[in-house]
Amino acid sequence: MQFQVPQFIEVEDKIFGPLTFKQFIYMAGGAGAAYLLWRVLPLYLAGPLILGIGGLAAALAFLQWNGRPFVLGLENGFYYLVRSKLYLWSNELRSKQKTGKREQKIEPTSEVYIPKLAESKLHELAWSLDIKERIAAGVAEDREHVGGIVAPVRTAREALVQ
Repeated sequence: MQFQVPQFIEVEDKIFGPLTFKQFIYMAGGAGAAYLLWRVLPLYLAGPLILGIGGLAAALAFLQWNGRPFVLGLENGFYYLVRSKLYLWSNELRSKQKTGKREQKIEPTSEVYIPKLAESKLHELAWSLDIKERIAAGVAEDREHVGGIVAPVRTAREALVQ
């Protein structure tokens, strides 16, 4: 038995002439707000507000920003203003510039890397889990064994320093 597969499911249906239901609601709401402003306020005060509300209603109905509806851009902008922000700043570049040529290259050692207490606990946990997994799975190569213990895989930061 053959079935008809629906196509173009992301295209909204045109209900009110050339407008979708959402577009109609945005335009009707903008027109209603403009009418109320025109009836309540004097024309010299209502004029700029009517233009602003009409522009906002048209943008909500028809404008797309990077292929996404304008209302999502407004929503994301509102959440950006309201919610707390987390600013991250890396001082690596600045500290390297200060020390200049005084940096000494760290020579690779044949000892097992042991995380220091000053580093993050997440890094230590990830390191220990990675080593235990590699030992349990038996996938450690001969070059990684140091004194019977599996040496850690170096991070990009450590490889950059050396």
